[in-house]
Amino acid sequence: MIPGRSPGGGLLATLDPRSRTIAAALFALVVVGQDSLPTLGMAVTLALLTAVLARLDPIATLRRLLALDGFMVLALASLPFTVPGETAFALFGIEASQAGLRLSLAILLKANAVVLMMLALLGSMDPVAFGQALRRLGVPEKLVQIYLFTLRYLDVLHHEFRRLRTAMRARAFTLRSDRHTWRSLGYLVGMLMVRSVERSERIVAAMRCRGFDGSFPVLDEPSRFRRPDGVFAGLALVGMSLLVMVEVS
Repeated sequence: MIPGRSPGGGLLATLDPRSRTIAAALFALVVVGQDSLPTLGMAVTLALLTAVLARLDPIATLRRLLALDGFMVLALASLPFTVPGETAFALFGIEASQAGLRLSLAILLKANAVVLMMLALLGSMDPVAFGQALRRLGVPEKLVQIYLFTLRYLDVLHHEFRRLRTAMRARAFTLRSDRHTWRSLGYLVGMLMVRSVERSERIVAAMRCRGFDGSFPVLDEPSRFRRPDGVFAGLALVGMSLLVMVEVS
């Protein structure tokens, strides 16, 4: 399994990857433009329903959301004390505004809704299929290749990093807050970069030997829009229309 991929798929696995990609992008655009807390609560509900349809692993998904929320809470903790408005409470003599609290909650709901929808629609998709979908949607070929190469060789570099760390431990290296530790970590990063460059040169040479012409051939027959994709598109439009209508009203 590709690192970072969410296991699942469920009913959504039968859909064309392009329809899932477009739906995820449109949902993110719509949700980011909303400010009403009820609307954002509805967006989170829609994302939860989509996650259920995608059959995401509840434990793994919850861990990802908790990691996001932990970072977001730390980042948004200062907003209630910096945004002017009616006082909600005071902490050590510093007043926190209701507008700041509302803004923090809105940003938190937006982030959770968008990330959960991305995990449901894109995280459960095969990464190569996602790259092919981007290409068929008109994304520049260079960007698609960068995505596919990054996806493939992040895992390779991670294994290389683990080999170097194992070699350091075999030489009784332990992390300390001293000059030797920082110098050793610098050597580790430098060696990882050198080996990455060497591997990239070997990859380029191997690709040229195989006649690489700047694009990856597609061996599988491309998927097509079918009736389930039309039903999914209709439901997605209804859901996003509801979000906009609730916000306007």
